Amino acid sequence: MKLSSLFKWWRESPRPSRRSLIAASLGWMLDSFDVMLYALVIASLMADLNLSKSTAGLLGSLTLIASAIGGMAFGVIADRFGRIKALMGSILIYSIFTAACGFSRTVLQLAFFRVLLGLGMGGEWASGAALVSETWPSEHRGKALGFMQSSWALGYAAAALVSAAILPVWGWRAVFFIGVLPAFFTLWVRRSVEEPEMWKKQQNFPQKEKKGNLSQLFKNETLRITLSLSSMNAFTMFAWWGLNLWIPAYLSLAAKQGGVGLSPRVMSGMVFLMQVGMWFGYVFFGFASDALGRKRTYIVYLVAAAFLVFAYSKTKNPYFLLVLGPFVAFFGTGYFSGFGALSAELYPTSFRATGQGFTYNIGRIVSAISPFVVGSLAQRKGFGVAFPMVSIAFLAAALIWRWIPETKGKKLE
Repeated sequence: MKLSSLFKWWRESPRPSRRSLIAASLGWMLDSFDVMLYALVIASLMADLNLSKSTAGLLGSLTLIASAIGGMAFGVIADRFGRIKALMGSILIYSIFTAACGFSRTVLQLAFFRVLLGLGMGGEWASGAALVSETWPSEHRGKALGFMQSSWALGYAAAALVSAAILPVWGWRAVFFIGVLPAFFTLWVRRSVEEPEMWKKQQNFPQKEKKGNLSQLFKNETLRITLSLSSMNAFTMFAWWGLNLWIPAYLSLAAKQGGVGLSPRVMSGMVFLMQVGMWFGYVFFGFASDALGRKRTYIVYLVAAAFLVFAYSKTKNPYFLLVLGPFVAFFGTGYFSGFGALSAELYPTSFRATGQGFTYNIGRIVSAISPFVVGSLAQRKGFGVAFPMVSIAFLAAALIWRWIPETKGKKLE
């Protein structure tokens, strides 16, 4: 197959569709950039602010709880006031408060700024996923959302490069200050991206029908869908944050602290290479789910991730970790590409963003214990015991697919 044919779907799409995908993708990329700066400077923070692994993990958990609240709130905002306004608001919030983290002098100050940052972080996905879902047809929706989700890897990779360049020279505060830059992206969004026609038409419906309503998620058959999606995503979120928040620390902490003992630049380089695998995992999932179905692709990814993470946890050999890392990231992250399409296809327009925001972010509330649990286990038993918890979570997520229907090819209401 020629490379040009792989992107035929992009070239033949309407201009508003392409712009909506660019806006949501860049917003998600910059979200990742800002949020993952914390993971990359954890070792320096622990030394400077005298943090234990448990406390550092707790700060990560607080960010996830806040992001869940922000995601649910912005889902409702996106349904009521528009996808674009919600997208811009979330980007401004996480940009401003990422930079504010650099001014922290105490753990409490850092916790306060991380909570506010989390509100914006959670809101970006809900508004961006709804925007892309409603501007792309069913036969290409998986690919479009796969590319949107893949931008997380690009943001994480950019954060790794920035950390490698700035952290050794100017310290962790300067790394956080760079996080204000995404705020300027909202100027382009406001000027260049339009609300989906599907959402505009919804505004002509009766008032009670056009606004996001959480109660709709728990009525009749929708209740089973909401519970299944929320549970499945909670386990995948637990797995992802339990692994990815601690991988940089695992690689950079000294051997006597349970780590591998790599320098900050080598650690950042290995994390960067993992993002290459992550990006391919996201994009391949989009193509595979459009061709083979959401359920089959999801289950293959989750089961493979469980075994690869277990193998990753059982070695401290840098060369083995270097080779295994991109495959762990490919399968251990790529499945997120499917959640936007899946949830969009299971909820109607009147409360689509609300449903997406709730099911995605209720998972974040449950998964918020993950950084703390993994950090605490690593403190007491080592990473070789802590990381297998992630494998168990992946397998649990795969089992829940028994109650989630296949939605491949479904046209949105």
